[in-house]
Amino acid sequence: MAQYSDKNLKVFTLNSNPELAHEIAKEIGLEIGQSSVTRFSDGEIQINIEESIRGCDIYIIQSTCSPANEHIMELLIMIDALKRASANNINVVLPYYGYARQDRKARSREPITAKLIANLLETAGATRVITLDLHATQIQGFFDIPVDQLVGVPILANYFEQKDLGDIVIVSPDHGGVVRARKMADRLKAPIAIIDKRRPKPNTAEVMNIIGNIEGKTAIIIDDIIDTAGTMTLAANAMIENGAKEVYACSTHPVLSGPAIERIKNSKIKELVVTNSIPLPEEKMIDNITQLSVGPLLAKAIVHVHEERSVSRLFD
Repeated sequence: MAQYSDKNLKVFTLNSNPELAHEIAKEIGLEIGQSSVTRFSDGEIQINIEESIRGCDIYIIQSTCSPANEHIMELLIMIDALKRASANNINVVLPYYGYARQDRKARSREPITAKLIANLLETAGATRVITLDLHATQIQGFFDIPVDQLVGVPILANYFEQKDLGDIVIVSPDHGGVVRARKMADRLKAPIAIIDKRRPKPNTAEVMNIIGNIEGKTAIIIDDIIDTAGTMTLAANAMIENGAKEVYACSTHPVLSGPAIERIKNSKIKELVVTNSIPLPEEKMIDNITQLSVGPLLAKAIVHVHEERSVSRLFD
């Protein structure tokens, strides 16, 4: 491994996704920073930084995935520790931004928790955020510090391009995902279709109509998050019922909670392609799930930020 030349760049990891953090550090040419996370007997978190970071530019890798509250507290305490140890810059790398779906008041007296998380990170001492496929792009505006949002579409599109599936159609599972579907369709030179659905309550979806021609085509459904897999599997079954030849699905963030794995097993989805923004335990790595790495992309982003080079070219 070629060593990165600037010793002031340091990468640390917490407990949410250490495998990805080590991959990122290796891509850059660094060793992971020395730190430890322990628990007191009552469950309180204690973090120790076991090397000097005075004047250094720090990048903390932490997806705020399940258990989200634990991982958020780890991150906040780590930021505070780094600030008190005289780090020059504290850059938070969030491959998955938890609570992003609570980005607005859909009903009276609801919180905007995505904004609260932004406030917490800033107050703790973060100076920049690097993230991937925010559920709602306006979350960038919740911060008063720089936010670089990378996109997963190129990684997913390249995978399907190499499969050479033939007559394909890119499917958005709802109206909100049309921009994402269009970006992938442009890359694969394919038409798009849209699922017209309604969601009577959280984690519950009902297909209403399919807008676009899918008959005889290979459908690729794309979404940013796959949680309980209700939307994705319902859409896949509707595709087959309406004449699609076969159905693939892809998503940047594999939350895969509750009945998700069982639903995917019993669905018409031939292959589900996700990234490692969230780690998948062995019991969730079923035969028709393929996981791609975002490590090289995040490593490039870190180097570009550290070297004060443009990050926008990485969006493509």
